[in-house]
Amino acid sequence: MIYTPSILATIIFSLIVITVLGISVYFSRQSASSKGYFAAGGTIPWTVNGVAFAGDYLSAASFLGICGMIAVAGYDGFLYSIGYLAGWIVALFVIAEPLKRLGKYTFADALDSKFNYPGIRLMAGISTLVVSVFYLIPQMVGAGALVTPLLGFPHYVGVIGVGAIVIFIVATAGMKATTYVQFIKGALLIVFSLVLVISILNKGVSTHPTDDYHEFIRLDGTVTGSVVTSIETSGYVITGEYSSGDKTFIRTEKEGVERWWDAQIDGVSATLLETLTVTQKADSEILYNGEPKEAEAFYPVGHMNKIIVDGEEVEDTGALGPFKYIETLEDSEVVRFSKTSFSYEGDSISLWSQEITSGSELMRPGLKFKVDKGSTPLSKMNFVSLMLALFFGTSALPHVLIRYYTVPSPKDARKSTILAITAIGFFYILTMYIGFGAMVNGVLDVQSSNMSAPLLAKSFGLFLFSVISAIAFATVLGTVSGLIVAASGAVAHDMMSSLFKGKEISDSTRVVIGKISAITVGGIAIVLGILFKGMNVSFLVGWAFAIAASANFPAIIMMLFWKRTTAKGIVASIFVGMVSSLIIILLSPSMLDKYGMAADKALIGLDNPAIISIPLSFLTLIVVSLITGKRKS
Repeated sequence: MIYTPSILATIIFSLIVITVLGISVYFSRQSASSKGYFAAGGTIPWTVNGVAFAGDYLSAASFLGICGMIAVAGYDGFLYSIGYLAGWIVALFVIAEPLKRLGKYTFADALDSKFNYPGIRLMAGISTLVVSVFYLIPQMVGAGALVTPLLGFPHYVGVIGVGAIVIFIVATAGMKATTYVQFIKGALLIVFSLVLVISILNKGVSTHPTDDYHEFIRLDGTVTGSVVTSIETSGYVITGEYSSGDKTFIRTEKEGVERWWDAQIDGVSATLLETLTVTQKADSEILYNGEPKEAEAFYPVGHMNKIIVDGEEVEDTGALGPFKYIETLEDSEVVRFSKTSFSYEGDSISLWSQEITSGSELMRPGLKFKVDKGSTPLSKMNFVSLMLALFFGTSALPHVLIRYYTVPSPKDARKSTILAITAIGFFYILTMYIGFGAMVNGVLDVQSSNMSAPLLAKSFGLFLFSVISAIAFATVLGTVSGLIVAASGAVAHDMMSSLFKGKEISDSTRVVIGKISAITVGGIAIVLGILFKGMNVSFLVGWAFAIAASANFPAIIMMLFWKRTTAKGIVASIFVGMVSSLIIILLSPSMLDKYGMAADKALIGLDNPAIISIPLSFLTLIVVSLITGKRKS
């Protein structure tokens, strides 16, 4: 999609970045000690920490990824919101207070509090690094997606820019600056998302949602076999055909312009429906529907096919209340776009063809996660696996767990968690309206679902788009900062304590090691963020949740509630959960597609490993603990 940067967007973006850097410089003097650097000295008020929790958790996955997934898959995308929020119930009632009582800087403190076993800190530190890196990937992908419409820079420039800013924040000021950055951007994100939802409801829905709405062309033809042999509209010459499953696509040429069509063939008649096309030529020139890139022939997509209000068909509803908006969508029909990719005559082709979908289908699972119509045992298993990862992963994410150490007491930890649940729950309700609003308002970029929310904001004016995009960028900054603090703490506090047990490491040395670790992890995140360009960020975060739920959650729960847990059982559980989840992810259909291999050749058909790796981790802990004897009290 073509994006034109604006001066206003650049100014607002710059102000937010300058504010973030100013906060870092201000708090840099308070991070000389390891407690100040890794845990903000335990002095953060619970009110600030609760909103910072929300700011930390409402990452690129929540704002960009979930809104984008709802925009293309309806209720299936909202299931991520439900799963993310449900995980906080476990954190509130099971994890919050015990973890605060048992630790100082990292969750490894809690795991090792009753054992003093070097292997626990080492394995917990490695797990923290792995989870943090996997969580960093979607944040960096989201950052790259944002700078293109904001500033006009390529994706990789945004990734490098975020990496550089965050490395500066963490290397200079640590957790205290990170906390206040998250507090500010969390509050701003919720407020302006509410403004966006009010704008959506005030506009209602229309069959022609934008001024530059594009009517897609239909042609009628005749068929010989499965090939369209003639087209009634003069000037179009058939030059090729491609079949994929139950779909057939026809390529034509008219006045030197190639165009692809979704061929709907019935007996001897056929309708050719114009598709959105991306052709990657050998010279890397990208074309849409045969038009040169310079022609800027990029059509806004996603709109209502039929609008039913109180049993009557209308073209425009006007303003709607929040409940009436959802009811109207459920009773109506929406035009969505599905993607087909293939290689044709040496070119890489991606086609987006229109699919008329009933509102009732949008409001129930099935468009992405096949759990009803067209489902298989494997597709149902994939869905359950994702829900397990989201439900148990929250209370095992290292950058979430370390926030319990920034408040003065266990009571403050509980209160900040309650505030976080309230703020996060309210925001996730807003994502439903933002996602559906993007779906029907003709604003989707078919190449990047991550841009759904910012482009929807742009349809209501450049100012709202600039503010929303800049806040989303700050969201990425805050989350990445928290992740890198967690990763640097794992190296400087956990792994160093294990590797150099018995040797005294000075406070200042730990801080220096933490800063070096922050720079290193930030560099790795930059590289991976560039490599994973284009993947939905919420989908990628699902992997981080799965690894955390597999490696960390069983160890935390069993340490707290099973008296026979042993140190070696914890170490084995973390190792098996982490390795098994990584193996399944790296061999998953989605990763094979990233390797350039056929997804249907995957040895394991799961995209999310939790349904296998979580039980395996629990079982490993129980067996090893029983073998190695009772835990010392």
